[in-house]
Amino acid sequence: MHRTLAIVERELRRFRRSPTLIIMSMVFPLIQLVILGYAFGGNVKHLKVGIVDQDGSLPAVRIRELSGAVAANNGTFETIEYGDQGVALADLRNGRLNGVLTIPPEYSRRTLTQSEPRVALIEDNTDTFVSATLAATMGSVISSLNLPGPGTQRMRGQATLDVVEVYPYVPYIQYLLPGSIVMAIFMMVMIGGGIIYIDDKAKGLHEGYLVTPITKLELIAGFNISGTIKAVIAGVVLMTLGSLIAGVEHPFEPMRLMRLSIVIVATAFALISMLFFLMVRVTDPLVPRAIFGVLNTLLYFPSGAIYPTQGFPVWMQALSRVDPFTYAVHAFKSLVLRDTGLAAISGDLTFLVLFSFLAMTAATLLFRRTL
Repeated sequence: MHRTLAIVERELRRFRRSPTLIIMSMVFPLIQLVILGYAFGGNVKHLKVGIVDQDGSLPAVRIRELSGAVAANNGTFETIEYGDQGVALADLRNGRLNGVLTIPPEYSRRTLTQSEPRVALIEDNTDTFVSATLAATMGSVISSLNLPGPGTQRMRGQATLDVVEVYPYVPYIQYLLPGSIVMAIFMMVMIGGGIIYIDDKAKGLHEGYLVTPITKLELIAGFNISGTIKAVIAGVVLMTLGSLIAGVEHPFEPMRLMRLSIVIVATAFALISMLFFLMVRVTDPLVPRAIFGVLNTLLYFPSGAIYPTQGFPVWMQALSRVDPFTYAVHAFKSLVLRDTGLAAISGDLTFLVLFSFLAMTAATLLFRRTL
């Protein structure tokens, strides 16, 4: 029993000398509770709706005014006026809009003659949560339009809303695929980059680099590039197999594969740069294993991979705006679900490249060429 207690004492002393591990083990459940508690089921707000008024007369103006009033009151959507339906639909396909409300040229005439006036809501149905919320809200706008005013009778031939979905039905497994690709890249970055690097430091293997004339930038670049290659392999494999399992159309189309590969490389390099920035001063091999769950929760769930970011509270939306996962997931959704071009994800790629540069620069500055 005395020898057993000696082992217990040693391990407890070792645990006490790792304050980061202690904090992570206690704080992680609270972080997970808060993030997961607010990551699902929130009210989707601040959707972007383009309004194309091809009629321009008083009944059409009433629809625009009523839409603006609903947007101002409950904040479910924001209206943007378009003069050209083609431009609005292009923005819809590129992900800048969630829906386009089109008022046809004959709407006023049909309203006055009571011959079934109709308006169309063309929506991006790649996100079922967003499309369902938008259709329900616009349906309530049209229902309010049909209500009789004071002292008037209910009209025959009331306005109706036609909901048009841009894309074929998107199963939820396809909706989850972009987040799964990013998660595969992150896991390879964490296991094949961060943990191996800390283990090498713990075993003293990195001392061989320190006696060479290699610079800090060359060291960090070498670690990052090797980690990126591993992560790219993982991303490509999951992208290929996941597309086949999820039933994505034309998964081996050359131009789509090229665009997806660009996003995979940008995502892998951004995440490996971030990881080395976080781990560059860490020496305890237990810390990266403890921090893995925290990073997974903080990066994955606020990214919109499972539930749209428009349903998050304000503080969580702020977190998602600086989360590299958010831009990677959005880029993969645009390419996998909408089959867009690189122009639609230029903002995502720009953020990932700048994030990589800043993280790699900070890691280089913090790296010490001493034991």
